[in-house]
Amino acid sequence: MRDGFVRVRGAREHNLKNVDVDIPRDALVVFSGVSGSGKSSLAFGTIYAEAQRRYFESVAPYARRLIDQVGVPAVDAIDGLPPAVALQQQRGTPSTRSSVGSVTTISNLLRMLYSRAGSYPAKQPMLYAEDFSPNTAQGACPACHGLGRVYEVTEQSMVPDDSLSIRERAIAAWPPAWHGQNLRDILVTLGHDVDKPWRELPKKTRDWILFTDEQPTVPVYAGFTPAETRAALRSRTEPSYQGTFTGARKYVLHTFATTQSALMKKRVSRFMVGSVCPSCQGKRLKREALAVTFAGLDIGEISQMPLAQLARALQPAADGGLVQPEDGQSTLGRAASRKDTLRRVAAGGASHKAAPDVRRTPNLSEEKRIAAQRIAHDVLERLTTLMDLGLGYLSLDRSTPTLSPGELQRLRLATQIRSNLFGVVYVLDEPSAGLHPADGESLRAALDRLKQSGNSIFVVEHDLDVMRHADWLVDVGPDAGEQGGHVLYSGPPEGLRAVAASHTVRYLFAEAAPRLKPPRTPKGWLKLEGITRNNLHRVDAGFPLGVLTAVTGVSGSGKSSLVSQALVELVAEHLGHEPPPEEEDDALESTANGVAAGHIASGIEAIRRMVRVDQKPIGRTPRSNLATYTGLFDAVRRLFASTRAARARRYDAGRFSFNVAKGRCETCEGEGFVSVELLFMPSVYAPCPTCHGARYNEQTLRITWHEKNIAEVLGMTVDQAAAFFAEEPAVERPLRLLQAIGLGYLRLGQPATELSGGEAQRIKLATELQRAQRGDTLYVLDEPTTGLHPADVDKLMTQLDGLVGAGNTVIVVEHELRVVAASDWVIDIGPGAGDEGGRIVASGTPAEIARDKESRTAAYLARLLG
Repeated sequence: MRDGFVRVRGAREHNLKNVDVDIPRDALVVFSGVSGSGKSSLAFGTIYAEAQRRYFESVAPYARRLIDQVGVPAVDAIDGLPPAVALQQQRGTPSTRSSVGSVTTISNLLRMLYSRAGSYPAKQPMLYAEDFSPNTAQGACPACHGLGRVYEVTEQSMVPDDSLSIRERAIAAWPPAWHGQNLRDILVTLGHDVDKPWRELPKKTRDWILFTDEQPTVPVYAGFTPAETRAALRSRTEPSYQGTFTGARKYVLHTFATTQSALMKKRVSRFMVGSVCPSCQGKRLKREALAVTFAGLDIGEISQMPLAQLARALQPAADGGLVQPEDGQSTLGRAASRKDTLRRVAAGGASHKAAPDVRRTPNLSEEKRIAAQRIAHDVLERLTTLMDLGLGYLSLDRSTPTLSPGELQRLRLATQIRSNLFGVVYVLDEPSAGLHPADGESLRAALDRLKQSGNSIFVVEHDLDVMRHADWLVDVGPDAGEQGGHVLYSGPPEGLRAVAASHTVRYLFAEAAPRLKPPRTPKGWLKLEGITRNNLHRVDAGFPLGVLTAVTGVSGSGKSSLVSQALVELVAEHLGHEPPPEEEDDALESTANGVAAGHIASGIEAIRRMVRVDQKPIGRTPRSNLATYTGLFDAVRRLFASTRAARARRYDAGRFSFNVAKGRCETCEGEGFVSVELLFMPSVYAPCPTCHGARYNEQTLRITWHEKNIAEVLGMTVDQAAAFFAEEPAVERPLRLLQAIGLGYLRLGQPATELSGGEAQRIKLATELQRAQRGDTLYVLDEPTTGLHPADVDKLMTQLDGLVGAGNTVIVVEHELRVVAASDWVIDIGPGAGDEGGRIVASGTPAEIARDKESRTAAYLARLLG
């Protein structure tokens, strides 16, 4: 410990090649290298994992079972290692009840503030902090159970076209396929006319079919006409089966509550009409809690404010004053005062001297004033840290499923800065992800604050400005996968100049701008008008067709609201298909947002197809992998099934799937490993004792193609497989595309759960590139460079240029300036975040944007363009 270094010896985690490296403590250390080079394996898989393992040795054995542990790293020794805290990129909890306020714990402080120092109506007893929480039984609004919205299933939502008959599927809310047919057959048995238009049925009949809770069980005669069914009932003919009826509303609500399928949940949620709860006005709390005010605002209003605005509202209380409304006003009487207060706060004037309807209450107890000052001061300190990290546009009630992984990581970073720990190693995973260059400056200042508090900051990062700001650089490579895993350089950033093998050096010290081609001329324009969504208010936007467009702006300016939400939804609606289900999001949350207000004014006739390429995982389990997702595994299995040995044994292509019983190893059921329970220690995964990790049974493994069995093929990297299948176009083409997009280092059988968001997005793009290009497709990508080294960004740009060259339109939401500079058109949104953004500041070629004085992107783009 005395020499100030963490000394790693013999690190072999993942692709690391017996790495020895010395890394300084009390410094900002950046781990750099191309995607897949081994940076994360060294920083997270080795250093953090070992620090966690040592800490858990001091934890009671029983408690260890309750904690998710990362496992024991493959390393000989690590000396000088302090305790470590990992701040990784991960998506928020799916629950809409989790919010910015709960993640940062600021909501807890505000509840205490309202409980102890709020202004209560006459004769109302004091409430506890729990009474101000929408997630507790005593605080939640009884009408909406703390959700802020109420949902009902109406006749109009379930039967959108009442000119159709029941047989013509007028009841759209009923399940498709056999289940829906079963319910229609049951209605025939019950004597209802399924061939008359819905609107002509008696209201009593319509209401019973849709809203009854009765579930009669009756004989069903599948395939019979109504007349034949009546005759069969009279003659008591043996039915096909006994069927149980379920009303349409009951089916919708039961399916939504119980289904495990995100797709099914999304489908039935369309028939649930959401509206703001009339009891709490969307504030999620009971009336008694909302009757308590502070600074003229109830806790629901203060939770809806952007954090920067909230800080201004609490400043007077933190300074020792306590702003309260006039005494004696009723809850309803205070409404106008609260609106005036909101307007003043938004304008930056929260002082009680600014308005006649708000003053300091003369008989306020000293106890309340001191409590308010203490709590408000603590809240302000936390808010300041969040604003320093560029998150001032968020509100406390913003649910975590709507946050990006980068936003969520910065929220947790702010919490760590406030904790004032000393002597800790913080290991961060690309904290600059999703950050505009203007916000990057505040991030670097926040990292410096952590370091100055006596901590070590280890950052896995691709951002060149963070690398230049670092005290020490550990460059891993030279390439990805098996071609990486070596530490090429460890030392001050300037020393990397002498390392020719590094891919990072070409970009870190590049003085000249990237080579730029003249912008392409648009073939036409896709114009949107009156877009209203989140902080966008009646925005008109024009997207050029047949070119590459970059949409820029500071974090929270409204880029994703315009492109990933409004544009995608409107185009999808016009093309007649739904956007893919948001698996992480609560289905009701997405219906609460509703379709964006606004419409497509012109240009949509040039688009026949839309593809949205996002960073969501390509699969939830290890059974989904690169080979299965891209479809190349189907061709590989057909090759094995076509061999003479396979034909002799009558093996079909299904035999070579590890998900099918006839071909897989039965001991591990195709997993390739078994879990070994070690009681008080974390479970260990060991290779299957029967197949030794091959996943297949012995009979299947005997079949070879060019002297390789199916398990050996899955163990190949994309680069190896491309050479192996060079004569097989159906397999070779997708492999070449994966190589071209920088994924040659991945194994064909690499589980989806081991892939980063950036890798998943590029696999989706490579899968899409396999399709024949018709030249009429709109591609929408949300920050495709996240997790990419500049060398990999160049490969990605080549592919995007290829799509445009084939006549398609590509729109990217992006912060990477090298991508923006190489675009044909730029739409800059802002100028600020939240309420200070939401409009198109500038639109034009990159050179034109760089000269725009109002754009916050301009100065950084001008510096790159020279």
